[in-house]
Amino acid sequence: MPLDKLYVDKHVAYIKSLGENKDDLTYHLTAHLRMNAIYWGLTALSIMKHKDALDRDEMIEYVMSCWDDEAGAFGPHPDHDPHILSTLSAIQILTMQDALYRVDVPRVVKFILSLQQPSGVFAGDSFGEIDTRFSYIAVNALSLLGHLHELDVDRTVQYILACKNYDGGFGNVIGAESHSGQVFVCVAALAILDRLDVIDEEMLGWWLAERQLPNGGLNGRPEKLEDVCYSFWVLSALATLKKIPWIDSDKLTAFILSAQDPENGGIADRPGDMVDVFHTHFGIAGLSLLGYPGLEDLDPVYCMPASLIEARGLRKGWEALPRRTAA
Repeated sequence: MPLDKLYVDKHVAYIKSLGENKDDLTYHLTAHLRMNAIYWGLTALSIMKHKDALDRDEMIEYVMSCWDDEAGAFGPHPDHDPHILSTLSAIQILTMQDALYRVDVPRVVKFILSLQQPSGVFAGDSFGEIDTRFSYIAVNALSLLGHLHELDVDRTVQYILACKNYDGGFGNVIGAESHSGQVFVCVAALAILDRLDVIDEEMLGWWLAERQLPNGGLNGRPEKLEDVCYSFWVLSALATLKKIPWIDSDKLTAFILSAQDPENGGIADRPGDMVDVFHTHFGIAGLSLLGYPGLEDLDPVYCMPASLIEARGLRKGWEALPRRTAA
């Protein structure tokens, strides 16, 4: 099959199959990513207008089975340790499924706030690993829960700003090199907090635009290979800065489509590699921001359906490319 279009039906079938192969060793080896994978799959399906392809009640019950009553948070799988990442994925899933009422919100808010360190950064869990990813996750989750007002915004912004480098990008901790994934989380967190004023948007936009390689794909940092997942992370930041036109959108669209498996569905990190739900989600998310025909709008700040974020009054001033009509 030619790889010049998005094979929506194949991708829907691929995502549905992931929860059905419970006898597959890979299913059990990826238990620590299960909550995230459900979020990736549900979001991708929603953007492709097939949200109901997965059983809503079964999904909600699985999410609630990962609740850790002692911590007041969610783990990635039943009886796994709670973590801020799986907690955000649970909140996002339940929000998309209109089931956030199932969450003990005050306890989750307490869990999230307890992870903020004196420096302003957030840890992922009680073991203390810190990363600007976790700061974004905290900001995102508190915003979705309607409790952003309880966050120490100044300390949060201060740490993110301390992770800014001379090239305009951001690292995961102070002194770490700039990386597209960290740029996404830092820019998105600052957008939610209405503090984009603290960054040099022109310099950062230039650094992001330079992530595009001759084959159209985007990389995470200089001298690295292209990868479909950066199609979202770079585009999200560019959309938030209203600078998506700074890259060649046609070449990036062609690169994402070239990484599909047209027979069995799914999208890989790059053409010829094995597909997975992570790259399938971020590839489709990137295509949505590029205005690919037939897709729903994706909010680049929350990485959720734009209509849902707008209905909650949380939309920020981002700009994706206009939705194109099919030829």
